[in-house]
Amino acid sequence: MTSSIRKLLVANRGEIAVRIIRAAQALGIPTVAACSEADADSLAARMADEVQLIGPARADRSYLNVEALLQAARASGANAIHPGYGFLSENAAFAEAVTAAGLIFVGPQAETIRRMGDKAEARRTAAAAGVPVVPGSPGELEDLESALACAEQVGYPLLIKASAGGGGRGIRIAHDAAELAREFPVAQSEAKAAFGSAAVYLERFIRAARHIEVQILGDGQRVVHLFERECSLQRRRQKVFEEAPSPALTPAQRLALCESAVRLAEGLGYRGAGTLEYLFDAHSGEFFFIEMNTRIQVEHPVTEMITGIDLVQAMLRIAGGEPLGLQQSDIRMQGVALEMRINAEDPQRNFFPCPGTVTELAWPQGEGIRVESHLYPGYRVPPYYDSLLAKLVVHGQDRAQALARAAQALEQTRLAGMTTTMPLHRWLLADARMHAAQFDTGSLERWLAEPTTLRTVQLEEL
Repeated sequence: MTSSIRKLLVANRGEIAVRIIRAAQALGIPTVAACSEADADSLAARMADEVQLIGPARADRSYLNVEALLQAARASGANAIHPGYGFLSENAAFAEAVTAAGLIFVGPQAETIRRMGDKAEARRTAAAAGVPVVPGSPGELEDLESALACAEQVGYPLLIKASAGGGGRGIRIAHDAAELAREFPVAQSEAKAAFGSAAVYLERFIRAARHIEVQILGDGQRVVHLFERECSLQRRRQKVFEEAPSPALTPAQRLALCESAVRLAEGLGYRGAGTLEYLFDAHSGEFFFIEMNTRIQVEHPVTEMITGIDLVQAMLRIAGGEPLGLQQSDIRMQGVALEMRINAEDPQRNFFPCPGTVTELAWPQGEGIRVESHLYPGYRVPPYYDSLLAKLVVHGQDRAQALARAAQALEQTRLAGMTTTMPLHRWLLADARMHAAQFDTGSLERWLAEPTTLRTVQLEEL
C-alpha cells in the first residue's frame, strides 16, 4: 500500500475509472467505484473492491453531485478521491470540499485549479513566468466596446474564448469588427450556459497552428516534464488522434517548449499530474501557451508508452505524500506512440452518437499494443455520457513502425453492436498526409469536407 492512502474512491466512470482502479490495484490500494444507477453493471463496478451508488443516470445527480460523492467516501471508509478527467476533475470547489471533509484529493490544490482554470488568469501567470502567450486581451472583457478596442490592438482574426471554458468548448472566431460585434454577445451567452460564467477574453487566431502539449509531474516542490504530445488532429476542437512525441519539433524546440512548461509549473508549486497546452507555428518555429489542464488527460497513455512511467500511479504516490521519485535525467524518450479514440459515433451522420450493446468484442494483441476500454461482451453502453468506447494505443521504434502497427491493430479489432469511428481511423492511417505528418488543427475538418473522404469511410464500414 502506498503512503497515506488507505482506500480510494474513484469519482468517475468509463475507461478512466477502469484505468485508475488498475493503477491503485498495482499499488495495493483497495478501491471503491462511485457509480450512477446506469453504471451499476459497468466494468469499473465489477473490478472495484466495493461499489457505492451515487444517484440516477443524469450526471448532475450523480457524477456531478458533490455531496453524494462525499457521502460515498464516508460510507465506504475511503480516505482519498481520484476525480479522473471531465466531470469534477477541474472543479476547485470540489477539491476544497474533499479536503474540508478530511479526505485526500488526488490532484493539485484547489487554489491551483482555480488559478489555472481561469484562462485569462492562466495567461497572466504564464506571461509572468516568461512563457510566451498568444497575443490577446490582458484579461476578461465585460462589454463589446472594450472588446473592439482590444481587437484594434491585437489584430484580426481573433478567437473569443470562454474564460472558464475547456476541452475546446466556448470558442468563436471573428475575422473583422462586424463579426466580433455579432459573435461577442453570443459567446458570452454560450459561456454562461456552459460554464456558469459569461467571462470571455480575446486571443489572436493563429492560422495553420499545431496543438502540442507538455506532460508534467510535480510534488509541490519540484517539477519534471515527460516530453510532449501532438494533438492537432481534431474535429470541432475535440481531439481524435494523438501521438508522442510531436513529429513537428526539432530537438532544440522540444527542449525550449518542455523547459517553459516546467518553469511555469514550478512557479505554481504544482502537485500531481498536469498538462500545459500550446499552439505551435511550424512556419516561424514559435510556440505560445494557451491553457493548463490540472488533471490526467485522455491521451496520457502515449506519454506512458514512450517513457515507461505510470502517470496514474505517480499521481497516487504524490497525493499520498511521497516526494517525486524522478529526476529529469531519469526520464528518457523511446520510440513513438499513437492513440486512436474509438467513439460510438457515426461519421456518416455528422458523428451522431450511436450507443448500443456489445455483441462481439476482440481486442488486438501483440508487441507494442495497449487497449484502454470499459467494454465487455454483452455490455450495454449507456446513452447518457461521453461516447468514448476505447483508446487503441500502439508503440513503435519509429513513427513508420507505429503507424503500421496502428493499422494492423485496427484490422485485428472486432467490435460489433454499434457504429464506431474505427473506419475513420483506418482511412486516416491510409492517407499520405498522415504519414508525412502534414497537418494542423484545422486539417481533419478540411479532409472530412473533401467529397471522397466519407465515401471511403463508408465503404470501409461496409
